[in-house]
Amino acid sequence: MAKIKITTSYGDIVVKLYDETPLHRDNILKLASEGFYDGTLFHRVIKDFMIQGGDPQSRGAAKGAMLGAGDVGYTVPAELSPALFHKRGALAAARQGDNVNPERRSSGCQFYIVWGKKYSEGQLAQLERQMEMQAQQDVFNRLCGERREQILQLRRNRDQAGLQALQEELSAITFATVKEKGLGKLSEEQKKAYSTLGGTPFLDGQYTVFGEVESGLEVVAKIQEVGTDSNDRPVKDIKMNVTII
Repeated sequence: MAKIKITTSYGDIVVKLYDETPLHRDNILKLASEGFYDGTLFHRVIKDFMIQGGDPQSRGAAKGAMLGAGDVGYTVPAELSPALFHKRGALAAARQGDNVNPERRSSGCQFYIVWGKKYSEGQLAQLERQMEMQAQQDVFNRLCGERREQILQLRRNRDQAGLQALQEELSAITFATVKEKGLGKLSEEQKKAYSTLGGTPFLDGQYTVFGEVESGLEVVAKIQEVGTDSNDRPVKDIKMNVTII
């Protein structure tokens, strides 16, 4: 299993990369071998959430400059898997929102390391209900997209009965799909990780997780505690070098 080392002034973070996400693994290895990340910053830090880096525009950026828009000119296809989730220490790819990126393709260079928080049994149950509702909305929206021309035709014809019948049909398919695939449900492994280790379960299925911290979690803990400005950029720059080990 391939590994990278992220060197910072707070210490080193060793990350093992998942073979189950070969596109993301190979991409970050390529960038690391080229020295792409060297001198860039952890430009976005949110306490009890995550630390984010990889913006090429952060290298040598003026103090207080807003960062996060830099890229490498390409994105990476999503490699989402229920087995790879946002437990504390997970390495995941940043991306643009669903409104402009419905396929949830990842940034070609920006990544984040999860910190998150621990969840009680009750909090996880409530979260599952919210995740199931989101899954239903996602499936329904996808189905509507697939039936877009039919919907437009019914609207042009002012066929309210037809629209109602189609909505009921798509709703039935949605509920059946969510139930059959177990969408919005947390596995026992996830529940155990989120209750004992911590993480950000609400991001599962939304962003590609492609590795996890093998050593140096205490470094992540220190970085997520630093002071930041109104844009979540650390007041004192935190530079990184990334090497393959």
